[in-house]
Amino acid sequence: MALLDNKVAIVSGAAQGLGEAFTRRLAAEGATVVAFDTQASVESLFSGESNIHALRADVSKREDVERVVAAAAALGGVHILVNNAGRWKKSPVTDSWDKALADWDEIMDTNLKGVMLLSRACVPLIRAAGGGDIVNISTYYVLPARSDGTNPPDTDLYAASKWALNGFTDAWAKYLAKDNIRVNGLCMGATDTPMLRGLFADGQLPPEMAKTVMSAEAIAGLMIELFRDGRTGENIGAWVGSPVTLGPRKAAHERISG
Repeated sequence: MALLDNKVAIVSGAAQGLGEAFTRRLAAEGATVVAFDTQASVESLFSGESNIHALRADVSKREDVERVVAAAAALGGVHILVNNAGRWKKSPVTDSWDKALADWDEIMDTNLKGVMLLSRACVPLIRAAGGGDIVNISTYYVLPARSDGTNPPDTDLYAASKWALNGFTDAWAKYLAKDNIRVNGLCMGATDTPMLRGLFADGQLPPEMAKTVMSAEAIAGLMIELFRDGRTGENIGAWVGSPVTLGPRKAAHERISG
């Protein structure tokens, strides 16, 4: 019997990169997965996969979130939620008012409002299923730095959204523990995804980075390791140059910010 047989999972931002890797690994472990994205390509990406149901939907829109959760409920409920959808862009503090406000809406609608909407919609179903897991996809920016380059100064809105995500992870883990619902964050450094490659003009990683960057599949494996472990209320770090592994459980005061 596979680890996630008879479980239903939802993955946001599933059309590429980490979202695709999470979706495929969950399915490989036996879960039925509702995978969604704003990109229409999500539907063709998983075409023919019997236990992956792909939808085009926007996590920042309540009606879309309700449609996604209803689709999962029809498949047997919700046991796992992976809040993966995210927006990243440069936002120097000297930007114009118009750009700053537009960037705020774009980043916060997905990185925070979307997480709130989708999680609140799923919690009653996870509770009804007897418990399960919520995983918030974050960044190593929120953990103690192990190298230069953490929290670059021209991405204040993205960084702020991920620091704010800590509030959801911590509060929900404490509040939902009585319902056997575990809530954790995955906080990784440079990972080979289209988002990372998009930072370079030719879409190719620099040779030295390509040698060391983590793979989306390794991060998906870390997520499965987290499910087996059963801990809650912790930000799990993954750093370039270090083994991608769960590590020992942290003391309570170190679980979120290290």
